[in-house]
Amino acid sequence: MEHPIAVIDYGSQYTQLIVRRIRELGYFSRLYQPSELSETGNPAAVILSGGPRSTLEENAPDIDFELLQEMGVPVLGVCYGMQLLNTKFGGTVAPGNTREYGPATLTIEEGVDGIFTGLKGNSQIWMSHSDTVSGLPDGCEVMGRNLDGVPVALRWNERFFGIQFHPEVSHTDEGTHILKNFLGRATDLPDFQIDSFKDELVAKVRDEVAGRKVVCGVSGGVDSSVLAALLHESQVDTRNIFVDTGLLRKDEAEEVNCLFDGIGIEIETIDASERFLSALSGVADPEEKRRIIGRLFVDVFFDAVGDDAELLAQGTLYPDVIESATSGSIASTIKTHHNRVDRIMELKEQGRVIEPLDELFKDEVRQLGRVLGLPERVVGRHPFPGPGLAVRCPGEVTEEKLKIIREADDIFIGLLRERHWYDSVWQAYAALIPTKTVGVKGDERSYEYALSLRAVTSEDAMTAEWVHLPYELLGEISNRILNEVPGVNRVLYDISTKPPASIEWE
Repeated sequence: MEHPIAVIDYGSQYTQLIVRRIRELGYFSRLYQPSELSETGNPAAVILSGGPRSTLEENAPDIDFELLQEMGVPVLGVCYGMQLLNTKFGGTVAPGNTREYGPATLTIEEGVDGIFTGLKGNSQIWMSHSDTVSGLPDGCEVMGRNLDGVPVALRWNERFFGIQFHPEVSHTDEGTHILKNFLGRATDLPDFQIDSFKDELVAKVRDEVAGRKVVCGVSGGVDSSVLAALLHESQVDTRNIFVDTGLLRKDEAEEVNCLFDGIGIEIETIDASERFLSALSGVADPEEKRRIIGRLFVDVFFDAVGDDAELLAQGTLYPDVIESATSGSIASTIKTHHNRVDRIMELKEQGRVIEPLDELFKDEVRQLGRVLGLPERVVGRHPFPGPGLAVRCPGEVTEEKLKIIREADDIFIGLLRERHWYDSVWQAYAALIPTKTVGVKGDERSYEYALSLRAVTSEDAMTAEWVHLPYELLGEISNRILNEVPGVNRVLYDISTKPPASIEWE
Protein backbone atom coordinates (compact mmCIF):
# COMPACT_ATOMS: atom_id res chain seq x y z
CA MET A 1 0.00 0.00 0.00
CA GLU A 2 1.37 3.42 -0.99
CA HIS A 3 2.24 6.17 1.48
CA PRO A 4 2.08 4.15 4.73
CA ILE A 5 2.32 5.94 8.03
CA ALA A 6 5.76 4.78 9.13
CA VAL A 7 6.27 3.98 12.81
CA ILE A 8 9.97 3.73 13.69
CA ASP A 9 10.54 1.15 16.41
CA TYR A 10 12.92 2.07 19.23
CA GLY A 11 11.90 -0.86 21.39
CA SER A 12 8.99 0.34 23.48
CA GLN A 13 6.66 -2.37 24.76
CA TYR A 14 3.82 -0.24 23.37
CA THR A 15 5.16 0.32 19.84
CA GLN A 16 2.77 -2.15 18.18
CA LEU A 17 -0.11 -0.26 19.77
CA ILE A 18 0.79 2.87 17.81
CA VAL A 19 0.32 0.94 14.56
CA ARG A 20 -2.95 -0.53 15.83
CA ARG A 21 -4.38 2.83 16.92
CA ILE A 22 -3.59 4.36 13.53
CA ARG A 23 -5.31 1.49 11.75
CA GLU A 24 -8.29 1.86 14.06
CA LEU A 25 -8.50 5.46 12.82
CA GLY A 26 -8.81 4.03 9.29
CA TYR A 27 -5.27 4.56 7.98
CA PHE A 28 -2.60 2.04 6.99
CA SER A 29 0.53 1.96 9.13
CA ARG A 30 3.62 -0.25 9.27
CA LEU A 31 6.50 -0.71 11.67
CA TYR A 32 10.13 -0.16 10.60
CA GLN A 33 13.51 -0.33 12.29
CA PRO A 34 15.49 2.95 12.51
CA SER A 35 17.88 1.66 9.85
CA GLU A 36 14.95 1.11 7.47
CA LEU A 37 13.87 4.75 7.15
CA SER A 38 15.01 4.83 3.53
CA GLU A 39 12.84 1.76 2.84
CA THR A 40 9.59 3.44 3.91
CA GLY A 41 9.13 4.84 0.40
CA ASN A 42 7.05 7.99 0.51
CA PRO A 43 5.33 7.82 3.91
CA ALA A 44 2.44 10.13 4.67
CA ALA A 45 3.84 10.71 8.16
CA VAL A 46 6.54 9.34 10.47
CA ILE A 47 6.27 8.51 14.17
CA LEU A 48 9.36 7.78 16.27
CA SER A 49 8.37 5.42 19.09
CA GLY A 50 9.46 5.27 22.69
CA GLY A 51 12.11 2.86 23.89
CA PRO A 52 14.08 1.64 26.91
CA ARG A 53 17.42 3.16 25.88
CA SER A 54 18.78 6.61 26.66
CA THR A 55 19.90 9.10 24.02
CA LEU A 56 22.86 9.77 26.34
CA GLU A 57 24.20 6.23 25.89
CA GLU A 58 27.08 5.48 23.58
CA ASN A 59 25.70 3.91 20.37
CA ALA A 60 22.14 4.88 21.29
CA PRO A 61 19.56 4.14 18.56
CA ASP A 62 19.67 6.93 15.99
CA ILE A 63 17.84 8.19 12.89
CA ASP A 64 18.90 9.61 9.53
CA PHE A 65 17.79 13.12 10.46
CA GLU A 66 18.74 14.64 7.12
CA LEU A 67 16.56 12.14 5.26
CA LEU A 68 13.76 12.65 7.78
CA GLN A 69 13.78 16.38 7.07
CA GLU A 70 13.94 15.85 3.31
CA MET A 71 10.78 13.74 3.39
CA GLY A 72 8.71 16.86 4.04
CA VAL A 73 6.06 15.03 6.08
CA PRO A 74 4.79 15.49 9.64
CA VAL A 75 6.96 13.79 12.27
CA LEU A 76 5.98 12.92 15.84
CA GLY A 77 8.47 11.78 18.48
CA VAL A 78 7.08 9.77 21.41
CA CYS A 79 9.15 9.58 24.64
CA TYR A 80 12.55 8.40 23.37
CA GLY A 81 11.53 9.76 19.97
CA MET A 82 10.92 13.20 21.46
CA GLN A 83 14.28 13.22 23.25
CA LEU A 84 16.05 12.11 20.08
CA LEU A 85 14.44 14.86 18.02
CA ASN A 86 15.30 17.46 20.65
CA THR A 87 18.99 16.54 20.42
CA LYS A 88 18.83 16.59 16.60
CA PHE A 89 17.50 20.16 16.67
CA GLY A 90 20.31 21.22 19.01
CA GLY A 91 18.66 20.82 22.40
CA THR A 92 19.83 18.74 25.33
CA VAL A 93 18.61 15.78 27.36
CA ALA A 94 19.58 14.98 30.94
CA PRO A 95 19.06 12.02 33.26
CA GLY A 96 15.98 12.36 35.42
CA ASN A 97 16.26 12.12 39.19
CA THR A 98 13.80 9.23 39.17
CA ARG A 99 12.12 7.16 36.50
CA GLU A 100 8.65 8.55 35.82
CA TYR A 101 6.26 5.70 35.14
CA GLY A 102 2.51 5.90 35.37
CA PRO A 103 -0.24 8.52 35.25
CA ALA A 104 0.37 12.25 35.05
CA THR A 105 -1.73 15.27 34.08
CA LEU A 106 -1.32 17.22 30.84
CA THR A 107 -1.77 20.97 30.97
CA ILE A 108 -1.92 22.63 27.55
CA GLU A 109 -0.07 25.87 26.86
CA GLU A 110 -2.31 28.63 25.54
CA GLY A 111 -1.64 30.20 22.17
CA VAL A 112 0.61 27.45 20.83
CA ASP A 113 -0.59 25.90 17.58
CA GLY A 114 0.07 22.20 17.76
CA ILE A 115 -1.67 18.84 17.93
CA PHE A 116 -3.89 19.42 20.96
CA THR A 117 -6.81 21.09 19.19
CA GLY A 118 -10.12 20.08 20.73
CA LEU A 119 -8.62 18.47 23.83
CA LYS A 120 -10.28 19.23 27.14
CA GLY A 121 -6.92 19.83 28.81
CA ASN A 122 -5.82 18.67 32.27
CA SER A 123 -6.43 15.12 31.11
CA GLN A 124 -4.57 12.01 32.21
CA ILE A 125 -1.51 10.91 30.24
CA TRP A 126 0.75 7.87 30.72
CA MET A 127 4.46 8.45 31.25
CA SER A 128 7.32 5.98 30.91
CA HIS A 129 10.84 7.45 30.85
CA SER A 130 13.97 8.09 32.89
CA ASP A 131 15.57 10.99 30.97
CA THR A 132 14.06 14.41 30.49
CA VAL A 133 14.50 17.34 28.10
CA SER A 134 16.84 19.76 29.85
CA GLY A 135 17.46 22.43 27.20
CA LEU A 136 15.31 23.59 24.29
CA PRO A 137 16.85 24.68 20.98
CA ASP A 138 16.08 28.06 19.44
CA GLY A 139 12.59 28.23 17.94
CA CYS A 140 11.23 25.30 19.96
CA GLU A 141 7.87 25.89 21.63
CA VAL A 142 6.39 24.10 24.63
CA MET A 143 2.90 22.79 23.81
CA GLY A 144 2.18 21.18 27.16
CA ARG A 145 3.54 20.54 30.66
CA ASN A 146 2.82 18.28 33.60
CA LEU A 147 1.59 19.63 36.92
CA ASP A 148 5.21 20.27 38.01
CA GLY A 149 5.71 22.55 35.00
CA VAL A 150 8.04 20.13 33.20
CA PRO A 151 7.65 20.26 29.39
CA VAL A 152 5.98 17.08 28.12
CA ALA A 153 5.04 18.25 24.62
CA LEU A 154 7.21 20.21 22.17
CA ARG A 155 6.98 21.71 18.71
CA TRP A 156 10.22 22.42 16.87
CA ASN A 157 8.65 23.76 13.66
CA GLU A 158 5.49 23.37 11.59
CA ARG A 159 6.18 19.65 10.89
CA PHE A 160 8.08 18.26 13.89
CA PHE A 161 6.35 17.50 17.21
CA GLY A 162 7.27 15.58 20.33
CA ILE A 163 5.40 14.25 23.36
CA GLN A 164 6.92 12.72 26.50
CA PHE A 165 3.98 10.37 27.06
CA HIS A 166 2.29 7.45 25.30
CA PRO A 167 -0.82 8.45 23.30
CA GLU A 168 -1.31 4.84 22.15
CA VAL A 169 -2.17 3.33 25.55
CA SER A 170 -5.67 3.38 26.99
CA HIS A 171 -4.38 5.09 30.16
CA THR A 172 -3.90 8.30 28.15
CA ASP A 173 -7.44 9.66 28.11
CA GLU A 174 -7.28 11.59 24.84
CA GLY A 175 -4.41 9.75 23.15
CA THR A 176 -6.35 8.70 20.07
CA HIS A 177 -7.54 12.28 19.62
CA ILE A 178 -3.91 13.45 19.72
CA LEU A 179 -2.87 10.91 17.07
CA LYS A 180 -5.84 11.95 14.92
CA ASN A 181 -4.83 15.61 15.20
CA PHE A 182 -1.26 14.77 14.22
CA LEU A 183 -2.34 12.74 11.20
CA GLY A 184 -4.65 15.59 10.19
CA ARG A 185 -1.54 17.55 9.27
CA ALA A 186 -0.57 14.93 6.66
CA THR A 187 -1.67 14.57 3.04
CA ASP A 188 -2.24 11.42 0.96
CA LEU A 189 -3.21 9.42 4.02
CA PRO A 190 -3.58 5.73 3.06
CA ASP A 191 -7.10 4.49 3.79
CA PHE A 192 -7.34 1.13 5.51
CA GLN A 193 -10.65 -0.74 5.41
CA ILE A 194 -10.84 -4.52 5.64
CA ASP A 195 -13.51 -4.77 2.92
CA SER A 196 -11.24 -3.24 0.29
CA PHE A 197 -8.07 -4.72 1.79
CA LYS A 198 -9.58 -8.18 1.26
CA ASP A 199 -9.55 -7.59 -2.51
CA GLU A 200 -5.87 -6.61 -2.33
CA LEU A 201 -5.09 -9.79 -0.37
CA VAL A 202 -6.94 -11.97 -2.91
CA ALA A 203 -4.98 -10.42 -5.76
CA LYS A 204 -1.73 -10.82 -3.81
CA VAL A 205 -2.45 -14.52 -3.11
CA ARG A 206 -3.22 -15.25 -6.75
CA ASP A 207 -0.05 -13.49 -7.82
CA GLU A 208 2.14 -15.32 -5.28
CA VAL A 209 0.62 -18.74 -5.95
CA ALA A 210 0.84 -18.37 -9.72
CA GLY A 211 -0.96 -21.64 -10.45
CA ARG A 212 0.96 -23.79 -7.96
CA LYS A 213 -0.67 -26.11 -5.41
CA VAL A 214 -0.88 -24.85 -1.81
CA VAL A 215 -0.82 -26.91 1.38
CA CYS A 216 -2.44 -25.31 4.44
CA GLY A 217 -2.60 -26.57 8.02
CA VAL A 218 -5.94 -25.84 9.70
CA SER A 219 -6.85 -26.14 13.37
CA GLY A 220 -10.30 -24.58 13.62
CA GLY A 221 -8.76 -21.54 15.30
CA VAL A 222 -9.28 -18.00 14.05
CA ASP A 223 -6.03 -17.54 12.11
CA SER A 224 -5.93 -20.84 10.24
CA SER A 225 -9.68 -20.70 9.49
CA VAL A 226 -9.39 -17.20 8.02
CA LEU A 227 -6.33 -18.27 6.04
CA ALA A 228 -8.19 -21.26 4.59
CA ALA A 229 -11.18 -19.05 3.75
CA LEU A 230 -8.92 -16.50 2.04
CA LEU A 231 -7.26 -19.20 -0.06
CA HIS A 232 -10.73 -20.51 -0.96
CA GLU A 233 -11.88 -17.01 -1.92
CA SER A 234 -8.76 -16.64 -4.07
CA GLN A 235 -9.74 -19.80 -5.96
CA VAL A 236 -6.31 -21.37 -5.72
CA ASP A 237 -5.72 -25.12 -5.62
CA THR A 238 -5.40 -25.85 -1.89
CA ARG A 239 -5.02 -28.97 0.21
CA ASN A 240 -6.16 -28.27 3.80
CA ILE A 241 -4.84 -30.65 6.45
CA PHE A 242 -6.19 -30.92 9.99
CA VAL A 243 -4.09 -32.91 12.48
CA ASP A 244 -6.02 -34.37 15.42
CA THR A 245 -3.35 -34.56 18.11
CA GLY A 246 -5.63 -36.06 20.75
CA LEU A 247 -5.00 -32.86 22.75
CA LEU A 248 -8.10 -31.04 21.52
CA ARG A 249 -11.19 -29.93 23.42
CA LYS A 250 -14.38 -31.96 23.62
CA ASP A 251 -15.81 -32.80 20.18
CA GLU A 252 -13.40 -30.33 18.57
CA ALA A 253 -12.39 -32.56 15.66
CA GLU A 254 -16.03 -33.06 14.70
CA GLU A 255 -16.74 -29.34 15.04
CA VAL A 256 -13.81 -28.42 12.79
CA ASN A 257 -14.97 -30.82 10.09
CA CYS A 258 -18.55 -29.52 10.31
CA LEU A 259 -17.35 -25.92 10.17
CA PHE A 260 -15.39 -26.32 6.95
CA ASP A 261 -18.00 -28.56 5.40
CA GLY A 262 -20.58 -25.85 6.10
CA ILE A 263 -18.61 -23.20 4.21
CA GLY A 264 -17.70 -25.49 1.32
CA ILE A 265 -14.03 -25.98 2.13
CA GLU A 266 -12.70 -29.52 1.94
CA ILE A 267 -10.26 -30.61 4.66
CA GLU A 268 -8.28 -33.78 5.23
CA THR A 269 -8.21 -35.05 8.84
CA ILE A 270 -5.22 -36.99 10.16
CA ASP A 271 -5.96 -38.81 13.44
CA ALA A 272 -2.59 -38.98 15.19
CA SER A 273 -3.90 -38.97 18.76
CA GLU A 274 -2.32 -42.32 19.69
CA ARG A 275 1.07 -41.21 18.39
CA PHE A 276 0.99 -38.02 20.47
CA LEU A 277 -0.19 -39.65 23.70
CA SER A 278 2.37 -42.42 23.31
CA ALA A 279 5.16 -39.90 22.75
CA LEU A 280 4.11 -37.92 25.85
CA SER A 281 3.89 -40.95 28.12
CA GLY A 282 5.93 -40.44 31.28
CA VAL A 283 6.99 -36.88 30.34
CA ALA A 284 6.28 -34.19 32.97
CA ASP A 285 8.63 -31.31 32.08
CA PRO A 286 6.58 -28.58 30.31
CA GLU A 287 9.33 -27.56 27.87
CA GLU A 288 10.02 -31.16 26.91
CA LYS A 289 6.30 -31.71 26.31
CA ARG A 290 6.22 -28.71 23.98
CA ARG A 291 9.28 -29.92 22.09
CA ILE A 292 7.79 -33.39 21.64
CA ILE A 293 4.47 -32.01 20.42
CA GLY A 294 6.12 -29.55 18.04
CA ARG A 295 8.44 -32.08 16.45
CA LEU A 296 5.78 -34.74 16.14
CA PHE A 297 3.29 -32.31 14.63
CA VAL A 298 5.75 -31.43 11.89
CA ASP A 299 6.48 -35.11 11.25
CA VAL A 300 2.77 -35.99 11.03
CA PHE A 301 1.99 -33.01 8.83
CA PHE A 302 4.73 -33.70 6.31
CA ASP A 303 4.09 -37.44 6.34
CA ALA A 304 0.64 -36.52 5.04
CA VAL A 305 1.92 -33.88 2.62
CA GLY A 306 4.62 -36.03 1.07
CA ASP A 307 5.86 -34.30 -2.09
CA ASP A 308 2.65 -32.32 -2.47
CA ALA A 309 3.97 -29.08 -0.97
CA GLU A 310 4.65 -26.78 -3.90
CA LEU A 311 3.72 -23.97 -1.50
CA LEU A 312 3.07 -23.97 2.25
CA ALA A 313 0.60 -21.38 3.56
CA GLN A 314 1.10 -20.17 7.13
CA GLY A 315 -1.20 -18.04 9.28
CA THR A 316 1.55 -15.72 10.46
CA LEU A 317 0.16 -12.39 11.71
CA TYR A 318 1.81 -8.97 11.82
CA PRO A 319 2.80 -9.23 15.52
CA ASP A 320 4.39 -12.58 14.64
CA VAL A 321 6.52 -10.87 12.00
CA ILE A 322 7.52 -8.14 14.43
CA GLU A 323 8.27 -10.38 17.39
CA SER A 324 9.18 -13.65 15.60
CA ALA A 325 6.36 -15.20 17.61
CA THR A 326 3.33 -17.00 16.19
CA SER A 327 -0.33 -17.70 16.60
CA GLY A 328 -2.82 -20.53 16.30
CA SER A 329 -2.26 -22.19 12.94
CA ILE A 330 0.37 -24.61 11.68
CA ALA A 331 2.72 -21.63 11.79
CA SER A 332 2.54 -21.51 15.57
CA THR A 333 3.13 -25.18 16.01
CA ILE A 334 6.17 -25.10 13.78
CA LYS A 335 7.68 -21.77 14.73
CA THR A 336 6.89 -21.62 18.42
CA HIS A 337 7.89 -25.13 19.32
CA HIS A 338 10.48 -26.10 16.76
CA ASN A 339 11.96 -23.01 15.16
CA ARG A 340 14.69 -24.81 13.26
CA VAL A 341 12.71 -27.49 11.50
CA ASP A 342 14.85 -28.20 8.47
CA ARG A 343 11.93 -28.78 6.11
CA ILE A 344 10.31 -25.44 6.89
CA MET A 345 13.58 -23.55 6.62
CA GLU A 346 14.27 -25.25 3.33
CA LEU A 347 10.87 -24.24 1.96
CA LYS A 348 11.40 -20.66 3.14
CA GLU A 349 14.78 -20.46 1.47
CA GLN A 350 13.19 -21.73 -1.74
CA GLY A 351 10.48 -19.07 -1.58
CA ARG A 352 7.81 -21.73 -1.14
CA VAL A 353 6.15 -20.35 2.02
CA ILE A 354 3.38 -17.76 1.72
CA GLU A 355 2.00 -15.75 4.64
CA PRO A 356 -0.99 -13.79 3.34
CA LEU A 357 -2.06 -12.48 6.77
CA ASP A 358 1.32 -11.08 7.76
CA GLU A 359 0.17 -7.45 7.53
CA LEU A 360 -2.77 -7.91 9.93
CA PHE A 361 -3.33 -7.81 13.67
CA LYS A 362 -5.56 -10.34 15.42
CA ASP A 363 -8.61 -8.08 15.55
CA GLU A 364 -8.15 -7.29 11.84
CA VAL A 365 -7.99 -11.00 11.04
CA ARG A 366 -11.31 -11.43 12.85
CA GLN A 367 -12.79 -8.62 10.73
CA LEU A 368 -11.43 -10.22 7.57
CA GLY A 369 -13.03 -13.50 8.59
CA ARG A 370 -16.40 -11.78 8.88
CA VAL A 371 -15.97 -10.22 5.44
CA LEU A 372 -15.14 -13.68 4.07
CA GLY A 373 -18.36 -15.05 5.55
CA LEU A 374 -17.02 -17.12 8.43
CA PRO A 375 -19.52 -17.63 11.29
CA GLU A 376 -19.15 -15.57 14.46
CA ARG A 377 -18.52 -18.72 16.48
CA VAL A 378 -15.23 -19.03 14.57
CA VAL A 379 -14.05 -15.43 14.26
CA GLY A 380 -14.93 -14.65 17.86
CA ARG A 381 -13.29 -17.76 19.26
CA HIS A 382 -10.90 -17.55 22.19
CA PRO A 383 -7.21 -18.28 21.51
CA PHE A 384 -6.18 -21.92 21.93
CA PRO A 385 -2.52 -22.91 22.42
CA GLY A 386 -0.67 -24.87 19.76
CA PRO A 387 0.22 -27.74 22.15
CA GLY A 388 -3.47 -27.98 23.05
CA LEU A 389 -4.65 -29.32 26.39
CA ALA A 390 -1.11 -30.46 27.25
CA VAL A 391 -0.40 -26.97 28.61
CA ARG A 392 -3.50 -27.19 30.81
CA CYS A 393 -2.40 -30.53 32.23
CA PRO A 394 0.68 -29.91 34.41
CA GLY A 395 2.74 -33.04 34.87
CA GLU A 396 2.33 -36.17 32.78
CA VAL A 397 -0.42 -36.09 30.16
CA THR A 398 -2.80 -39.04 30.40
CA GLU A 399 -6.11 -39.85 28.79
CA GLU A 400 -7.76 -39.80 32.24
CA LYS A 401 -6.58 -36.26 32.91
CA LEU A 402 -7.50 -35.07 29.41
CA LYS A 403 -11.04 -36.41 29.81
CA ILE A 404 -11.47 -34.49 33.07
CA ILE A 405 -10.19 -31.26 31.47
CA ARG A 406 -12.40 -31.68 28.38
CA GLU A 407 -15.58 -32.25 30.36
CA ALA A 408 -14.93 -29.42 32.83
CA ASP A 409 -13.89 -27.01 30.08
CA ASP A 410 -17.03 -27.85 28.09
CA ILE A 411 -19.22 -26.96 31.08
CA PHE A 412 -17.26 -23.77 31.79
CA ILE A 413 -17.29 -22.45 28.21
CA GLY A 414 -20.88 -23.55 27.67
CA LEU A 415 -22.12 -21.58 30.67
CA LEU A 416 -20.06 -18.52 29.67
CA ARG A 417 -21.87 -18.61 26.32
CA GLU A 418 -25.31 -19.20 27.87
CA ARG A 419 -24.85 -16.32 30.35
CA HIS A 420 -23.48 -13.98 27.62
CA TRP A 421 -20.01 -13.68 29.15
CA TYR A 422 -18.01 -15.45 26.44
CA ASP A 423 -17.55 -12.43 24.16
CA SER A 424 -16.44 -10.25 27.09
CA VAL A 425 -13.55 -12.58 27.86
CA TRP A 426 -10.25 -12.80 25.95
CA GLN A 427 -9.57 -16.37 26.99
CA ALA A 428 -11.15 -18.87 29.39
CA TYR A 429 -10.41 -22.48 30.18
CA ALA A 430 -10.22 -25.22 32.83
CA ALA A 431 -6.84 -26.58 33.94
CA LEU A 432 -6.11 -29.60 36.06
CA ILE A 433 -4.08 -29.08 39.23
CA PRO A 434 -1.72 -32.06 39.56
CA THR A 435 -2.70 -32.60 43.18
CA LYS A 436 -5.39 -34.77 44.68
CA THR A 437 -7.30 -33.49 47.69
CA VAL A 438 -9.65 -35.03 50.25
CA GLY A 439 -13.35 -34.41 49.79
CA VAL A 440 -16.73 -35.96 50.42
CA LYS A 441 -19.03 -37.31 47.73
CA GLY A 442 -22.26 -38.85 48.88
CA ASP A 443 -21.52 -40.59 52.15
CA GLU A 444 -17.92 -41.42 51.29
CA ARG A 445 -14.60 -39.64 51.46
CA SER A 446 -13.04 -38.97 48.08
CA TYR A 447 -9.46 -38.41 47.03
CA GLU A 448 -9.62 -36.67 43.66
CA TYR A 449 -8.10 -33.89 41.59
CA ALA A 450 -8.51 -30.16 42.14
CA LEU A 451 -9.41 -28.08 39.10
CA SER A 452 -8.68 -24.43 38.31
CA LEU A 453 -10.85 -22.13 36.19
CA ARG A 454 -9.21 -19.15 34.46
CA ALA A 455 -10.80 -16.25 32.59
CA VAL A 456 -8.84 -13.16 31.53
CA THR A 457 -9.18 -9.98 29.54
CA SER A 458 -6.32 -8.73 27.41
CA GLU A 459 -5.63 -6.61 24.35
CA ASP A 460 -2.53 -8.31 23.02
CA ALA A 461 -1.81 -11.19 25.46
CA MET A 462 1.30 -9.36 26.73
CA THR A 463 -0.58 -8.41 29.89
CA ALA A 464 -3.86 -9.79 31.24
CA GLU A 465 -6.36 -9.13 34.02
CA TRP A 466 -8.58 -11.77 35.58
CA VAL A 467 -12.29 -11.38 34.87
CA HIS A 468 -14.62 -10.56 37.76
CA LEU A 469 -17.22 -13.17 36.96
CA PRO A 470 -20.35 -13.03 39.16
CA TYR A 471 -20.26 -15.24 42.22
CA GLU A 472 -23.54 -16.79 41.18
CA LEU A 473 -22.09 -17.83 37.83
CA LEU A 474 -18.92 -19.21 39.41
CA GLY A 475 -21.05 -21.14 41.86
CA GLU A 476 -23.15 -22.62 39.07
CA ILE A 477 -20.06 -23.63 37.09
CA SER A 478 -18.46 -25.21 40.15
CA ASN A 479 -21.59 -27.15 41.13
CA ARG A 480 -22.01 -28.57 37.65
CA ILE A 481 -18.38 -29.63 37.38
CA LEU A 482 -18.41 -31.29 40.80
CA ASN A 483 -21.66 -33.10 40.03
CA GLU A 484 -20.97 -34.07 36.41
CA VAL A 485 -17.21 -34.61 36.07
CA PRO A 486 -15.82 -37.76 37.71
CA GLY A 487 -12.39 -37.37 39.29
CA VAL A 488 -12.79 -33.80 40.59
CA ASN A 489 -13.79 -32.80 44.12
CA ARG A 490 -12.53 -29.21 44.30
CA VAL A 491 -12.88 -26.19 41.93
CA LEU A 492 -10.75 -23.04 42.28
CA TYR A 493 -10.84 -19.72 40.40
CA ASP A 494 -7.49 -18.27 39.30
CA ILE A 495 -7.30 -14.53 40.08
CA SER A 496 -3.68 -14.04 39.02
CA THR A 497 -2.75 -11.20 36.68
CA LYS A 498 -0.12 -11.38 33.93
CA PRO A 499 2.50 -10.59 35.03
CA PRO A 500 3.51 -12.26 37.29
CA ALA A 501 1.46 -15.27 36.12
CA SER A 502 1.12 -16.30 32.49
CA ILE A 503 -2.25 -16.71 30.81
CA GLU A 504 -1.77 -20.44 30.32
CA TRP A 505 -0.54 -22.73 33.12
CA GLU A 506 2.44 -24.15 31.21
